[in-house]
Amino acid sequence: MTQPSFVPVVEADQVRRAYQLHVPSIWTTSRPSELRGTRQPSGTFLGTPGPDQGFALKLARRFEDRLVLGAGERGEDAISGCTAVAMRRAAVFGRAPVIHDLTLAFTLWGFCEGAPADLVAAREPLFRSASHHYQVQRTIADCVLEPTLRLTPEQVTERLAEWRSLIELPERH
Repeated sequence: MTQPSFVPVVEADQVRRAYQLHVPSIWTTSRPSELRGTRQPSGTFLGTPGPDQGFALKLARRFEDRLVLGAGERGEDAISGCTAVAMRRAAVFGRAPVIHDLTLAFTLWGFCEGAPADLVAAREPLFRSASHHYQVQRTIADCVLEPTLRLTPEQVTERLAEWRSLIELPERH
C-alpha cells in the first residue's frame, strides 16, 4: 500500500537512489600475484595447495600423547613438520587431509614405535625449530619423495627399515 502524501516521512525512511556501480574494465593478469599458465607453480618452498588443509592441524593433535621423541626433540616441532607432509600428501590426492595422511607422516619420520635409530638421528637436526619456521616445514615436506606419498601407512611401516629409499634428505643435512 502506498503512503498518502499528507503523512510526513522522516529522512531515514525516504527512498534512496540506487548506487551506481561503474562498469569494470577488461581483466588482465598484470598483478604480481596472478598465476600465469594452467598449472600451479611448483618448486622449493612453494608448497602444494589443496582443500581444507588446516584440518590436518586438528588431526595432528590426536598424536600428541603417542609421539616417541628423541633427546632434545620437541613435540611441537614433530607435529609441525609431519603436518606439512600430511598436507602435501592430501593435496597430491586432491582432497582434504585425513588421519591416514598423518599416520603416514609420523610413521615415516619415526615418531611412532619401532623407528630405526639412524632415522631418529637423521631427523633430529632437520626437525629442530620446525614449529617456528615455515622454511623448515617446507624442507621436511619436500624431503618425502612423491612415490612415498602414494603409499599406505601400512606399506611405509613395512619399508621403514629402508627409510633412505623413501626420503631424500637435504644435502647440507
